[in-house]
Amino acid sequence: MKVWNPRSLLSKSAGDGTTPSILEDAVEFAENPEPRCPCILLLDTSGSMKGEPLDALNEGLRTFQQELDRDSLAKKRVEVAIVTFNSDVEIVQDFVTADDFQPPVLKAKGLTHMGEAILRGLDMLQIRKALYREHGVSYYRPWLFLITDGEPQGEAEELIEQATQRIRDDEANKHVAFFAVGVEAADLSRLSQISVRDPLKLKGLNFKELFVWLSASMQQVSQSAQMDEQLPLPPVTWTGA
Repeated sequence: MKVWNPRSLLSKSAGDGTTPSILEDAVEFAENPEPRCPCILLLDTSGSMKGEPLDALNEGLRTFQQELDRDSLAKKRVEVAIVTFNSDVEIVQDFVTADDFQPPVLKAKGLTHMGEAILRGLDMLQIRKALYREHGVSYYRPWLFLITDGEPQGEAEELIEQATQRIRDDEANKHVAFFAVGVEAADLSRLSQISVRDPLKLKGLNFKELFVWLSASMQQVSQSAQMDEQLPLPPVTWTGA
């Protein structure tokens, strides 16, 4: 039975398995002292996403990058990281500001280790926020944005329960804003047990419109003077039965 160990990230915080040096961190924040708006995408790449769904998701990520690139302030303030989950959970993109974000090309396989992915994302945010504080950089409430076409599968129920409780605790303490989006046959009732907010159902495979909305939301948050408040977001037009 697999038990989540948050210390695993302390020696493996970067996507390539390395840990950024103290000097690199200092240079990064000295060159860009702007407040940060961190957003982690938790993306389901299990076998059921293979084919058209994953192609549409990859296209959506390219749209996300293009839309963020249009906003000169968001490019400096919004930080993007990507965690994929199938039978494995992988950091395919560690935190980078939007001006350095290059969308990966994702591939599908395996089961749906969703609980482990949520825990990995929350641990990444804890580490990142500690780094901001260490370097005197202010930050907005982080976003954890999950997209799945299923439900947790192939992992210990304890991991899912742990992830659910941490989401509830961190939401209550305003440490994170967690969003869940269901694609095609996703089990929304199961997702609603995990998420404090009601999960949303994507209309068809309209990832492009979803990521346009997400980019607009990130831009809106990053331009606000309210660092710790959840702001009204753009209208959601990408949902449907």
